[in-house]
Amino acid sequence: MSSHHARPQRAIVAFGAALLMLASCSHASDSGGSTAGAAAALPKTLVFSPLSLAPPALKGLSEGVKGYAGSKGWEVIVQDPNFDPSKQTQQLNEVLSAGRAGAAWIIAVAPPSLVPIIKTAQAKGIPLLVNGRPDEYGFTGPQPGITFDYIDYAAGGKALGEQLGACITEKMGGKAEVLAAQSAEGQAGKKEFEQAAAAALKAAAPGATIVQTVVAKDRAGAQTDIGNVLQGKPGLAAVLASNDEGALGAIGAFAAAGRTAQCVTDFGGNDEVLKSVADGKIYASVALQFQADMTQSFDTLVAMQADPKANGQVLVVPQKVVTAKG
Repeated sequence: MSSHHARPQRAIVAFGAALLMLASCSHASDSGGSTAGAAAALPKTLVFSPLSLAPPALKGLSEGVKGYAGSKGWEVIVQDPNFDPSKQTQQLNEVLSAGRAGAAWIIAVAPPSLVPIIKTAQAKGIPLLVNGRPDEYGFTGPQPGITFDYIDYAAGGKALGEQLGACITEKMGGKAEVLAAQSAEGQAGKKEFEQAAAAALKAAAPGATIVQTVVAKDRAGAQTDIGNVLQGKPGLAAVLASNDEGALGAIGAFAAAGRTAQCVTDFGGNDEVLKSVADGKIYASVALQFQADMTQSFDTLVAMQADPKANGQVLVVPQKVVTAKG
């Protein structure tokens, strides 16, 4: 559900996805006709346009959307812009113009490029679900025909820092040198997430200090960079990871160095991370519940078909702290 390019890497990875931003836009005027007539004319066809189908997480999400929507009697058209904003705009314009879409779920490659698409959909009375908060689009709240769905990065960062602080207090007497494996610049929610995580860590374990940061773009790169850090910091034994790549890369780096990370916390919660939590290699994961988000997103779009000119909702991707203790 990760990213951001619209939803940056963390969203993709964490979902891996999806999370994500669009450009601000204004809603188009009513194109005429009764709401009931517009709703009746809309087919039970969902257009799902992610960033790309190349990332396994987004490919998996597309399969999940097809399965869930299909069980509700809907057809799903999955598009693959392959990270090309022009291609994404073209694909969406074609299906909207052809009258094939009854609703659309869009994870934008380049938010500004989708403003005409959003206006077209609003004018036609076709409900959309887009990732991000209303203010990220220049709005102050819900908009006609648009539901916003976002990841609460501040809440996620706070939970991540609290869990690492709890681990350091429990296993390391409250004192630790911490490595922060962070997302790349430009990622959605990066600043608010990292500030919330650092503040929560300091509050939970005042004796813990972040002594090094690395950018975790992918697992292999994170493992290499963290391995290099470990050579010069023999006392480092705790990791605050902003994404799954950072957490898994850290575990690999410590293992390669013949060391054990006493406390690792993760934001994302993919299957491998959750297994590592169960095995005790990761203390806790703030796991994004994308299955639940997929369900609420689709169900919301279905409900919006009944009155596609009414204001949509503002949804939040559910999060859950997962530890070995349950």
